Amino acid sequence: MSPNRKPIIAIDGPAGAGKSTVAKLVAQELGLLYLDTGAMYRGIAWVVQTANVALTDDRAIAELARQADIDLRPHATDAKQLLQVFVNGVDVTTAIRSKDVTSKVSAIAAQPMVREILVSQQQALGKSGGIVMEGRDIGTHVFPDAEIKVFLTASVQERAKRRHAELVAQSMGLSNGEPVEDITVIAEAIQTRDDLDTTRTVSPLRKADDAITVDTDGRSINDVVTVIVDLYIAKVTSSNPTQKQ
Repeated sequence: MSPNRKPIIAIDGPAGAGKSTVAKLVAQELGLLYLDTGAMYRGIAWVVQTANVALTDDRAIAELARQADIDLRPHATDAKQLLQVFVNGVDVTTAIRSKDVTSKVSAIAAQPMVREILVSQQQALGKSGGIVMEGRDIGTHVFPDAEIKVFLTASVQERAKRRHAELVAQSMGLSNGEPVEDITVIAEAIQTRDDLDTTRTVSPLRKADDAITVDTDGRSINDVVTVIVDLYIAKVTSSNPTQKQ
């Protein structure tokens, strides 16, 4: 690694493992860029839903992905929020977390042409290093040579509880928010998403051979963040002993 180039931190894992929250805090702690690749796929799912295109129409979906202008920005008014997501100039930050969009994400993410388009964008954003990128195939496909690879995991039940709490918080902030589903229903949806993500033909969810697994069950967010920050500092120090960060 060049002395002037900062490492790439690749954080992968299943839905609800805490990737987005942890990745953003790690980026803030280390002064790195943060990219939520899942939000990009959700953005395409929102476009597909808005255009009323069938999930089986691969060519139409790929064309929508090719034309989509996805803009991920630090949240302008709420530092606790991860990112504001704009697609074709529309703020879809809340819309891409809806049940309808969520139900389409895995099918769209499994389409080779869509992945090719978005992976190319992700690689362009991270090619200079100094970025924390989270998703499902960052360490295995997007940046297989990332200097730091972490695979976050947690039980389905734990992930369902987190997702339920997140949905409750979102619903409380909206006058017309969607009814929040029971934890059991959410757990079933997460298991289905896991099955789809791990068995898809293109870039399935899996732990990179050289990734470090961090089980987030029963661990605080700060604890997990500290583990990754320490990995980063150790990598930078070993590459350039005169530099700590």
